[in-house]
Amino acid sequence: MVRDHGNVRENLLLALDTLRTHKFRSFLTILGVLIGTACVILVASIFAGLDKQVADAARDFGTRTLFIFKWQPGIRFGLSREERLRKPLTFDDAMAIRDESPSIEAVAVETFIWWGPPPTMKYKGMEVLDYNFLGATPDDFRVVNDSLGDGHFFTEADNLHRRNVTVIGADIVKRFFANEDPLGKTIIIGNDSFDVVGTIAPRKAFPGDNGSDRVVKIPYLTFKKLYPNQKENFILAMALPGKVDQAVEDASNALRRRRHVKAHDPDSFGISTAESLIQQFRQIIGTVVLVTVVISSIGLLVGGIGVMNIMLVSVTERTREIGVRKAIGARRSDITWQFLLEAMTLTGAGGLLGILSACVLSFLVKNFSNFPSSVPLWSVAAGFTVAVGIGLFFGIWPALKAARLDPIVALRYE
Repeated sequence: MVRDHGNVRENLLLALDTLRTHKFRSFLTILGVLIGTACVILVASIFAGLDKQVADAARDFGTRTLFIFKWQPGIRFGLSREERLRKPLTFDDAMAIRDESPSIEAVAVETFIWWGPPPTMKYKGMEVLDYNFLGATPDDFRVVNDSLGDGHFFTEADNLHRRNVTVIGADIVKRFFANEDPLGKTIIIGNDSFDVVGTIAPRKAFPGDNGSDRVVKIPYLTFKKLYPNQKENFILAMALPGKVDQAVEDASNALRRRRHVKAHDPDSFGISTAESLIQQFRQIIGTVVLVTVVISSIGLLVGGIGVMNIMLVSVTERTREIGVRKAIGARRSDITWQFLLEAMTLTGAGGLLGILSACVLSFLVKNFSNFPSSVPLWSVAAGFTVAVGIGLFFGIWPALKAARLDPIVALRYE
């Protein structure tokens, strides 16, 4: 056993010496492995970061919150004609869910401008066009887990009396009130004035979306008074602790009855939870990651072919050396492992350089772009293992060719 360990160490040193002797050739040989490993790890790091951001953002809305709309909330790639033609959910639908669902603690309703941008919002000569303008019932703040930044949320009395008050998100505060207290100030939305009564603390956002911090909420009935033609409603419900699945079933039953959905027909609405949104995202991302990894693996394949080619050249160049080793007692297994370890050392070095490159790129992506990025340890271990495995697989034929050389013929080789 000691002798075997000594042989491995000796062969490894020979492999490292070859790398040092032929630096540029070795680098070109492992370039494909380097690129392939770096791409796979970088893709894994970006999607690991995206997965964490989506999970944190979804759960920030509350793990007991139900999102209910006339089609399935979440990531959509087009709608069917039937979905587009569905009638909107109504305020009465929301009240029916609240009254008929013993598993639901609270229900809120949001309404919004369905077609076109929101009205221009102004304050002291400054304007904002890109913001999320909502009419919401007072329970909305509790159901979506909003945290109060300053002031207070508007009340049921504000809603019933259709008062022109508003609660604004953290990004609106930064844009309009960077150097002053927003409470009590008046902002203009369209042609109407609203008094700021509260602010919403910054919250975690979905990738590429800052809408949660650009939100401007006014009382639901105030919105209906100002925009009576807007019919779309988004319903949010908070399940009792431990009863999320039952709450989904109760809400579904209430809506099916109110929307006259027949027993064997599919729902004419959609209900999602934070966990279902996370799972939907992971299914989509899983497919994207698989395709990306397969494409990136082409680099590893090219690198493996390059390693096999250079090892065959190495066998030819060192034929006399192989003959000398065999003449002084080296076994076939010794020669085989010598060249296998050399191939694995080559690709292992490429894997290490690829890992280092991926970590640097991941850092740059995280700090200089909008993409979150976090290198998972499993991708580093997998990247290095695959890189070494490439060397093992593509080094077998050159190693066997070297081991099978006749020592007498090899010694005569010029």
